[in-house]
Amino acid sequence: MRNPFLAGAAVVMTVAALAACGSSADGNGPEAAGAQRPAASGPAVPGPSATTPTTPATPAAPTAPATEEPAVPGPSAPPATAEGPKTPSDEITPATGTFTKKQKEYLEDRVPKGMDPAAVLQTGQETCDKLRYLVKADRDTAVGAIATQEIPDAPAAVAGLCPLHQDLVDEAAYAYADGTHTGKTVRPGVYRSASPTSNCSWQIEGAGGKELASGTSDTGKSRKITIPKSARTFTSTGCYAWLAEGAKG
Repeated sequence: MRNPFLAGAAVVMTVAALAACGSSADGNGPEAAGAQRPAASGPAVPGPSATTPTTPATPAAPTAPATEEPAVPGPSAPPATAEGPKTPSDEITPATGTFTKKQKEYLEDRVPKGMDPAAVLQTGQETCDKLRYLVKADRDTAVGAIATQEIPDAPAAVAGLCPLHQDLVDEAAYAYADGTHTGKTVRPGVYRSASPTSNCSWQIEGAGGKELASGTSDTGKSRKITIPKSARTFTSTGCYAWLAEGAKG
């Protein structure tokens, strides 16, 4: 016959085990006491610390915010004006395939010694790709990018690789980029601003520094100005570029 005391002890132990499981499920476990489950997925949500210090922390000395140098756009290969010996034209050959006549003309006197000519060619083709994209989005911006040299070496790339954009280069030759222009570089005429910022300003001066006209614009919309024949200095800031009205490409 089983000992009744042992049987009763077994029942008590079983009930205690079930009670422990139930207390955890009903909110009496570690989570109910303040512990939290880790998130199943996704970044942690920023928020205040779970604990509060009993004494205020000493404020740290202010430090200057970290600055990051802006990326400077540029070609993947050195520009044509790069110093150093160039590969002779009769030695400019691709690793595979052949260059067209136009491509060879573009590469002549442009490939630094020891560089793959295909890399230089790719830079020119990327320039043509940028112009093709810009002219579809906004023609004035495309002309302004050439005038400001934001797209470097555009005239050479257009002449050798994408002559269909020659009208953009021709118009850019009559444009003003932001900056100060004096003397013979000041041409009279009517000009419109291309892709101005919301802080665009300009000033036109005559002989002896006499102010002939000036203005500002904070709308970001194109404005028109007239540069008279008596102008000697034209200064522009934040207007990106000024394109001549009626310029022929």
